[in-house]
Amino acid sequence: MQHIHFHHHGGGGRRSTPKGCLAVMVGQGDERQRFVIPVMYVNHPLFTQLLKASEEEYGFDQKGPINIPCHVEEFCHVRGLIEKETAEHGGNHHHHHHHHHQFLCFKA
Repeated sequence: MQHIHFHHHGGGGRRSTPKGCLAVMVGQGDERQRFVIPVMYVNHPLFTQLLKASEEEYGFDQKGPINIPCHVEEFCHVRGLIEKETAEHGGNHHHHHHHHHQFLCFKA
């Protein structure tokens, strides 16, 4: 299994990310927005699909925030599903029931 490499750069006038969280950039062009999400979301099957789209679009070795090539509204929907699911399971995600969603991701 391959892993996305996270590059953390201190200082430099960049906004800091709270401990246990990571920054992602969602969308392309004028739509791009920065989101800060809990690191535990990275292991969720829905977020894994977004990371796969990111890998296909930008490759593994990204500098700075991870770029997610889907519409902001779709990302917010996925984030809401993950938040609801983690709240229902007390933060423990059970892999025996998966939600299947089509993501509206950009293709260059």
